[in-house]
Parts: sequence; C-alpha cells; structure tokens
Amino acid sequence: MKRTLIIIAITTVVVLTLAGIASSSVFYSFRSGAPTEAPPGAYFGMGGGEAPAGGFLEFSDTTSLEAPAAPEAYDMAQSRDAVSNVVVASERLVIQNAELVLVVKNPENRMKEISDMAKEMGGYVVSSNLGQTYYGPNNQEAPEANITIRVPSERLDEALAKIKEGAVDVDFENLSGQDVTSQYVDLQSTLMAKQAAEKKLLEIMDNANRTEDVLAVYIQLQQIQSEIEVLKGQIKYYEESAALSAVSIRLIAEEGTKPIEIGPWRPEGAAKDAIEDLIAFSQNFVEFLIRFVLFTLPALVLIAIPLYLVYRGGRAVFRRFSKAQVKPEEVVKK
Repeated sequence: MKRTLIIIAITTVVVLTLAGIASSSVFYSFRSGAPTEAPPGAYFGMGGGEAPAGGFLEFSDTTSLEAPAAPEAYDMAQSRDAVSNVVVASERLVIQNAELVLVVKNPENRMKEISDMAKEMGGYVVSSNLGQTYYGPNNQEAPEANITIRVPSERLDEALAKIKEGAVDVDFENLSGQDVTSQYVDLQSTLMAKQAAEKKLLEIMDNANRTEDVLAVYIQLQQIQSEIEVLKGQIKYYEESAALSAVSIRLIAEEGTKPIEIGPWRPEGAAKDAIEDLIAFSQNFVEFLIRFVLFTLPALVLIAIPLYLVYRGGRAVFRRFSKAQVKPEEVVKK
C-alpha cells in the first residue's frame, strides 16, 4: 500500500511539472509570434532533446524512486522579460565596425603605428599584410598594406581620429552598426531554460536506480549540456564583438595615386628613334641575306639532289616496266 502511494505521488508530481513547462512554452511561443504547437521533446524539461514516445521519459513499473520536491514550473517568457529588462536598463548591445582606405606616405611605417595604437588602447591586431601594387603605363611598383584591428567600442571614434592623422587623403570611410540586443536576450533566456532543465535531469538521475533509466536520462542530459555550451559560445561572441569594434584599414602609398604625367612632344626624338629603327632593320636584313646565301641555300641544294635522283630513278623504272607489258590484242594481230 505504501509503495503504491509513493508511485502515485511521483506520477502526479511529474505530470504537474511537465504540464507547467508545456504551458510556459506555449505562452512564450504565442508572445514571440511562433506557432503554438511545441516541437518534439519540448515538454521534457525544455531541454530541446528528443523525448520518447508520449512526450516525456517513461520509467519501468518496477522503478523505485524517492519522490523529489516538486519544482516550480519554469516560465521561459518571464525569464526573457527579466533578461531584457536588465539589458535595456544598462544599454543596448550594438556591434560597431569601420572600414577605411587611406593614402599615406609610407604604408609599412603607418601599419606599425596603427598596430601599436591598438595595443595601447587595450585592443589587438587581427591580421596584417604588406605587399606591392602596380600603377602607371610602365607598371611601376608601390607598397600597399592591409591591417585589421579591434579596439574598445567606447574608444572607436578616438581610434578612427588617430588612424586618419597624418594621412595624405581618405579615399573611403564606412562606419556600420548592428543592434543584437534582441538576439542576445533570446540566447540568455534560452540558456536559463536549458540550465533549469539540466538541473531537473540531474535530480532525476540521482534518484534513478535502474541502469536503463539512468542511461535514458544521461542521453537527454548530454544533449542539453551540449546545447548549453553552444549557447554560451554564441553569447560570448556577441559580448566580445560589442565590446571590441573591428576596424579594417587599407593603406595605399602616395606615389601609387599620382596621376600619369605626359611630357612635351619632341619631334627630333621621334626622328632619332625612326633612324635607329631603320639602321637596326638594315642590319638584320643584311644578316638574313648572308645567312640565306651561305647556309639556307646550300642546305636546300643538298636536300634537293637526293630527291631529284630518286625521282629520276623511279621514273626510269616505271617506263621500263610499262614497255615490258604487251597487250593481248597486239600479239594476236601480229
């Protein structure tokens, strides 16, 4: 009798808990504009894992569990509102980035100065490279550098001002911002729900006696813990991106931006070039005649003689063979 009462109490507590979680999920979906139908496994601790048939974890009839204290249903909508109020009360989460194209006298030195400035401000260098670019009709070389840094977002304007100091010209400047407050609040509320589900699963696993029951709970627990780590990584990414703004700078050497200069026209220079070209052509033509007479022509003669002898021999053999053949009609006439 006592054992039957314990089982009934456990079943009642689990059903009430899952019902409260399901109602919270439907309420949150209604508020966010999502469909009110909960996905598979959503009723099991709000962990997001796939639950067995029936929407919740089933234990065998012989499982002996001590009835845990009935936990309060976790209201995900309330947790989202709480996180949202905290974020809005402090400030919105905005990711700010900037892009610059500068014309400078020495790209290599300027790149080093920008790198030192980022470190002094408490930021760091994401990437940097130095190369060569080509300009003008003669493909003249000029140094060019690219560097990407991260600086504290509250000092972004100060950093941009220092970067543009001493620049010959600013070819391009773009400042962009992305408000990720809503995504950040959603991630925080989802994380709180996952952590609550993790706590409940740990309590159930501690009270489970049978191996198959412990294994079933453990599989759900592993999936939820994996999702928790992913959520923490996304939250950390948003926080770091909002705290440190990315600035991408392209540094172009001053000589690479100078316009092409056309000098004065000098006819005497063109006449001199034409005479030099004529002399060079005459030299090449004479050399060709000498080579043709002394090499090409004798070589052609040496090649033609054997070919002519072969032709004459073949022709004589053909004529002799033709004369040796006598037509039957001519023999009959004779």
